[in-house]
Amino acid sequence: MTELSLVSQAAFQPGNTADIADALMNASGMRIEIDRRRGRAAGINPAGRFESQERVAFDDGWHTLEDMPPFRTEVQVEKPRTVITRNDSPDIPFDRSINPYRGCEHGCIYCFARPTHSYMGLSAGLDFEAKLFAKPDAPRLLERELSKPGYKVKPIAIGTNTDPYQPIEREWRIMRQILEVLDKANHPVVIVTKSALILRDIDILTSMAERGLVKVGISVTTLDRKLARTMEPRASTPAKRLEAIKTLSEAGIPVAVMMAPVIPALNDHEIERILDSGRAAGATEASYVLLRLPLEVSPLFRDWLLQNYPDRYRHVMSLVRSMRDGKDYDAEFGKRMKGAGPYAWQISRRFEMATKRLGLMRRSLHLREDLFISPDSDGVQLSLL
Repeated sequence: MTELSLVSQAAFQPGNTADIADALMNASGMRIEIDRRRGRAAGINPAGRFESQERVAFDDGWHTLEDMPPFRTEVQVEKPRTVITRNDSPDIPFDRSINPYRGCEHGCIYCFARPTHSYMGLSAGLDFEAKLFAKPDAPRLLERELSKPGYKVKPIAIGTNTDPYQPIEREWRIMRQILEVLDKANHPVVIVTKSALILRDIDILTSMAERGLVKVGISVTTLDRKLARTMEPRASTPAKRLEAIKTLSEAGIPVAVMMAPVIPALNDHEIERILDSGRAAGATEASYVLLRLPLEVSPLFRDWLLQNYPDRYRHVMSLVRSMRDGKDYDAEFGKRMKGAGPYAWQISRRFEMATKRLGLMRRSLHLREDLFISPDSDGVQLSLL
């Protein structure tokens, strides 16, 4: 293993609190040239935490690095056996979810789902943004799982890991097919996205909303176009997201404005403005999540911060650690979403006061579960009693 391998693997060892972003940035060959990663957020592509070796590009004197191809989006087909993922986490308001895609072309540098790419032998860095997996069998598998005897209805969450309306959905249309299955079965669904592409499916969503079967959360991380472009390069612009809230709301679809994540000293000063803008656009609910930096996300985010906001690096990370018991991340239930300590309390209090002033509710809308029709029941509504 090369010296670079040892540095990058050390980044992910439990309990390692050393600030290794500088080591990653300065390691020869680690940084990917800007022309090869244009339109991407991550600047590095380190091996996943399960890999024993690190492959590094370096100039051997022939000046051929500039001939290497850029990172282009590649999509592979994934064939899972099931499509509904269950969880029993006490701080998550749903017990099941669907992820039509693995990886996300939006490329949000802070995405807590990035480490899942390590299970595929890929990097949580640029690979997560460019090497994607689609699940075209998801609608068929969903229909089969909903048809199982004894299936108990609870809202299915979509978009809690990777965005179901990321750019490749325009071609694959997996999310729309999933909605068609849920619509036909009268099954409740909660959708989270930061893409205006959701408006493509407003016909299905409007019909489901009339039956109390759907609500949507639009993530608005910042109103600063420059910050949004740098931090989440292929997601819809802030203006497009607010426009999506307005259009969905006017169509009678319940919408929440979500500020996820709140990043201290970077976008936390926008809390009130974002809630104001979301409420003006028609949002009726609001929520937030504090920046989460698990596993590979921490060095990726810190490298990005050093490259784009070097003057704020120490301040941002100092505040993050003040809310995470001195660490980059604390995965403890009850703390991982909101943090702890005085600064975390201040963010929570500001959010609480703003939502109260604006009349925004916090996860108060309950979707109907009594209309469910099993896909194999020939249109006969099943009793839940």
